[in-house]
Amino acid sequence: MIEGDTIKLLRECDAGIKMGVSAIDEVLDSVKNTELSDCLIDCKTQHEELKVEIQEQLDRYHDDGKNPNPMARGMSWMKTNMKMGMDSSDQTIADLITDGCNMGVKSLSRYLNQYQAADEQSKDIAKRLISMEAKLTEDMRPYL
Repeated sequence: MIEGDTIKLLRECDAGIKMGVSAIDEVLDSVKNTELSDCLIDCKTQHEELKVEIQEQLDRYHDDGKNPNPMARGMSWMKTNMKMGMDSSDQTIADLITDGCNMGVKSLSRYLNQYQAADEQSKDIAKRLISMEAKLTEDMRPYL
């Protein structure tokens, strides 16, 4: 049970990171404020570093990880492109990133509760990812 929950939790973290990095990549070229751009780049780097750690853990279990749900990814892409098409301001970008982070915190918290038998290292990774998302939400507030 521990191994199964551990793999499932790591997969969800992997999918969440891929979704977050993709969301940042979608808006980064449109950012006008240098500080906002730096904040997003820094967060993306942190996500990519944590992804390496997740992949190392998944490799121990001979697992390839998980891609984000295609429906969720498609809906996110549509929402981003519609909002950015109407208003590509830094405020819109901050709003989109905030929404994405809130969804990430919510779903990762659910998975953390669902896969309670996961090992402590995997739970720690999930908690760190949740903290990163919560911090980015907070960092977006001045740009809303």
